[in-house]
Amino acid sequence: MMNKQNTVIYTGVTSNLQKRIYEHRAKIREGFTTKYNVTKLVYYEVFDDIVSAITREKQIKSGSRQKKLNLIKSMNPAFKDLYNEL
Repeated sequence: MMNKQNTVIYTGVTSNLQKRIYEHRAKIREGFTTKYNVTKLVYYEVFDDIVSAITREKQIKSGSRQKKLNLIKSMNPAFKDLYNEL
């Protein structure tokens, strides 16, 4: 996820993507996404099990900002909000 200006990147894991994005947008929980106004879904991956999802989340988080940007661009070069396409 990113903020509207595409300056902040947030990576997370969830079992219900639509619900979790809604919570970020509605600022239901205090935290990083609320503080930095992160509301735009720009990239996601789907996994069959939580262990694989967490492993991938850790891989992404450990990468550089540029690697994260390249990953987003590979799926979504315009950085458009993908939430309504879920």
